[in-house]
Amino acid sequence: MLKNKTGQKNIYKKRKLRFRKWVIVVFMLFFLSMLTFAGFKIYEWYMDNKEIDNIQGDVVKDTEVDEKKDNKNTENINPPEDKSDDYWDYIKMNLLEVNFNKLLAKNSDTVGWIQVKGTNINYPMVQTTNNNYYLHHAFDKTENEAGWVYMDYRNNAVNFDQNTIIYAHSRFNGTMFGSLKNILNSSWYTNKENHIIRLSTPTENTMWQVFSVYTIPKESYYITPNFSTEQAYAQFLNTIKGRSEVTFSGTVNTKDKVLTLSTCKDNNGNRIVMHARLIKKETR
Repeated sequence: MLKNKTGQKNIYKKRKLRFRKWVIVVFMLFFLSMLTFAGFKIYEWYMDNKEIDNIQGDVVKDTEVDEKKDNKNTENINPPEDKSDDYWDYIKMNLLEVNFNKLLAKNSDTVGWIQVKGTNINYPMVQTTNNNYYLHHAFDKTENEAGWVYMDYRNNAVNFDQNTIIYAHSRFNGTMFGSLKNILNSSWYTNKENHIIRLSTPTENTMWQVFSVYTIPKESYYITPNFSTEQAYAQFLNTIKGRSEVTFSGTVNTKDKVLTLSTCKDNNGNRIVMHARLIKKETR
């Protein structure tokens, strides 16, 4: 009887050991698969970034980007009565002018070039019939998870809407809109020379004065391109200016046109947002 009990205990111990071994094996396989997947994603991220760097290098090399002094076609937009407003300093700055011939030859979706002071943002912009394509494709239309800088498909790229929206991924290495997070650092917003965005399109060159920057959970309100009434637009302007985490010089009213930059802040869906108003333009 004692031998039987001892034998049963031994069998139980062996089964327990086998079970533990299987648990360890399963755990190790799971760990290795996760490690392999992480390694693949890191490699994919690295290759996407490398390809984006190459594409951007070619774009910069082949594109003429020049400072443009004011001329008879230059127009100051909706000047404020307050002569202490930084507007009066900003309009003294040169516009940006880009030769789009080679860019359009490379990609007919090209609608402009954007440059944001104090960031790495200095790219051609594209636009297509949806807001998904350039989340996963580079400027040369190759598949790339870094995507590209693109204008909302609902916007008019020739005659700007009340709210023109520009998107791009926030890349960890600072490419695309990865450096947009800098706008919430005091080193950026305490330097007033940074509060300017310059656009160049095939039809005009424009300058925009920043008036609001903030973070917010994902929503559709701030990316509304047009409003049915002046009252609704006024409410929109009051809302987005009131959200700003930084106090900027200047006012904004329903005579203004707004440029909105939007990118992801984190994996929880939060967004980093910048708004600027049109202050100077020149027809080309």
